[in-house]
Amino acid sequence: MQPGAKDMTTKKDRNKKRTPAPDRDTMRPEYDFSKGTRGVTAARYAKGTNVVVIDPDLQPFFPTAEAVNDALREPASIAKRAGAASRRRRPI
Repeated sequence: MQPGAKDMTTKKDRNKKRTPAPDRDTMRPEYDFSKGTRGVTAARYAKGTNVVVIDPDLQPFFPTAEAVNDALREPASIAKRAGAASRRRRPI
C-alpha cells in the first residue's frame, strides 16, 4: 500500500476467519521413526525442567550446567542460613 492510501477492506472482510494453510510434509526421507517408541521421555519431561538462558558475556564463566549449579549453591546456602537465623531470633 502506498503512503497516504486508505485500506479498502471492510470490517466484515477483516473479521472473516482465514483458512489455515494445508499441512506440508517437511519430513526428510532420511529420517526414519518407524521403530520409534512414543512417550519414552514423557516421564522425565513431566518431572519438569528449568531452562535458564545465560547472557553471552557470562557463558565463558559458566560453560556447563554443573558450573552454573555450583555457582548458585553457595549463595543459596547463605540465604538458607540467613533465613534460619532470622527465624531463631523472633521473640516468642
